[in-house]
Amino acid sequence: MRSLLRFLVRNYAFLLFLFLEAVSLVLVFSYNSFQRSRFLNSANAASAGLYNATSSVFQYFELSRVNQQLASENAHLRTLLSSGNQELNVPETAEFLSEELADSSFIYKEARIINNSINKQQNYITIDKGLRDGIKPDQGILAPEGVVGVVTSVSKSYAAGLSLLNPRWSISAKHKKTGYYGSLHWNGENYRQAELQEIPIHVNLIQGDTIVTSGYSSIFPEGLLIGTISEFDKPQGENYYNITVQLAVDFKSIRYVHVIENVKKQELKAVEDEVKNGTGSN
Repeated sequence: MRSLLRFLVRNYAFLLFLFLEAVSLVLVFSYNSFQRSRFLNSANAASAGLYNATSSVFQYFELSRVNQQLASENAHLRTLLSSGNQELNVPETAEFLSEELADSSFIYKEARIINNSINKQQNYITIDKGLRDGIKPDQGILAPEGVVGVVTSVSKSYAAGLSLLNPRWSISAKHKKTGYYGSLHWNGENYRQAELQEIPIHVNLIQGDTIVTSGYSSIFPEGLLIGTISEFDKPQGENYYNITVQLAVDFKSIRYVHVIENVKKQELKAVEDEVKNGTGSN
C-alpha cells in the first residue's frame, strides 16, 4: 500500500495529465458529431481487420475439410449430370463438365491422392479410398482438369493405379473437332506431354486443338478432357501424324480426384464376350 502511495505521489503530475486528457477526449467525441463518427469508423475498421485476420487463420486450418466437402459435392454433381437429371441448373458453358457426359452408365466418387510420382519411368498414383468405398480395379481416375489414370489394385481402405505418366498404359483418345481417334501414351520424358498416334495425315489439325476420351472403352465416358495439341508433323512416307499433346492435368499439383465407375461394365463385357466366343444369337 505504501508503495502504491509513493508511486501516486511521485507521478501525480503525469497521472493527472492522462486523466485530463481522457476527459477531454470524452467531451470532444460526445459533443462533436464529426469527431465521434471518425472515431467509430476507425474503431470499426480495426475490429474488422482483427476479425478478418482471425477468420483467415481458422479458414486455413479448415481447408482440408472444405476441399474434401467440395470434392464430394463435385462427384455427386457429376453423377447427377451423367444420369440426365433435368432439375440441375448447370450452365452450358461450365468448363469442368463436358457436354458429352450425359450417360447414365457412369457414377463418380471423390478421393484424395496420398501418393503420386512423376519422375520415374513408370509412375503410379495412390488414393485414400478402397473396397469399402466401392472402388474396384479398372475404374478411371479423373481430376477437375482432366484424365489422370486408372485403378489397378485395391485394398480395403486404399487403391493404387497407373497414371497417364506410365508407358504400360495407353488410352483411346480422339481429336474433338473431327472425331478421328487413336492411342495416347506417355513417352517417358516430359511429365506434361504425351504422344497421340494413329491419326491419319489427311485430318486437318491445328495447334491447340482439343484431345478428349473417345469413349471406346468401359473405363471412361466419351468427351473427357485429356489435353491439347502442342505440336505435330507429317513424317515422310508415313500415313499417320506425330502428335504431341499437352496434358491438361499438372501431375505435380493434383490433390483431389474422382473415381469413375461404369455400372454397366459387366453387361457390356458379357455381350462382347459372346461375340468373341461366337455364342451370340444369330
